[in-house]
Amino acid sequence: MTIQRMDNVLIVVDDLDAVLSFFVELGMELEGRGPAEGRWVERVIGLEDVRQEIAMLRTPDGHGRIELAMFHQPQAIRPEPKDAPANTLGIRRIMFAVDDIEDAIARLHTHGAELIGEVVRYEDVYRLCYLRGPEGVIVGLAEQLG
Repeated sequence: MTIQRMDNVLIVVDDLDAVLSFFVELGMELEGRGPAEGRWVERVIGLEDVRQEIAMLRTPDGHGRIELAMFHQPQAIRPEPKDAPANTLGIRRIMFAVDDIEDAIARLHTHGAELIGEVVRYEDVYRLCYLRGPEGVIVGLAEQLG
């Protein structure tokens, strides 16, 4: 048996509105937003007394999704260090293909994003960069050349 697709990536946040607007500015589309609570949620994630608000975003092509979750109860736990470097174990970033990397950087900058390093050219294939957005979320941007 093989997998059918990757369905979504979950990002737990403190400020759902800020992170949501960041990803919408990047070009993702909001599929829905609302509460997620009750016994079924508790059984799936292994926590009790769960109250959270979630937002589901999709890429314009409809294939990629990000789920944002803001926990009201139990309180979210912050990892250390807060702005972990690229060599920290675990998921570090989400990469997006963009048409115009400079435009994407400028638009995301208005939502607090900052370049982690610099925009670099990988051979004659891509221009790449990493940005740190709201709550330390790291996104990679890749503009295909030619």
